[in-house]
Amino acid sequence: MSVNKSESEWRTILNPTQFRLTRRNVGTEPAGTGEYNKHKADGVYNCAGCNAPLYKSTTKFDSGCGWPAFFDAIPGAINRHDDTTFGMTRTEITCANCGGHLGHVFKGEGFSTPTDERHCVNSVSLKFEDEK
Repeated sequence: MSVNKSESEWRTILNPTQFRLTRRNVGTEPAGTGEYNKHKADGVYNCAGCNAPLYKSTTKFDSGCGWPAFFDAIPGAINRHDDTTFGMTRTEITCANCGGHLGHVFKGEGFSTPTDERHCVNSVSLKFEDEK
């Protein structure tokens, strides 16, 4: 089921930074400052806006990039879009359930992961749920 909320509804759910990054896609959190960058607990990373499950902790890895990095998402949890801002083409990722901006995917960087992808995600786009 897809989540469709008004701007005022999103503003009541998200703090100002989360709203700016996930709903307006303006900026990013500074490298190395996010709550989940070095986070290592077992569980699921959900969308901060709609709480849809996005990433399992088993797909998280330390890429050294300064943001939480995952090598794969939960099947069907994210959508990919071409992002041509800043004079380059990148792959933007958004929550498939609510459309919230999460970050970008980078391929072929040589990490020893099963997908050779790095999903570079803003911590403020996520909400962690401990494994039960």
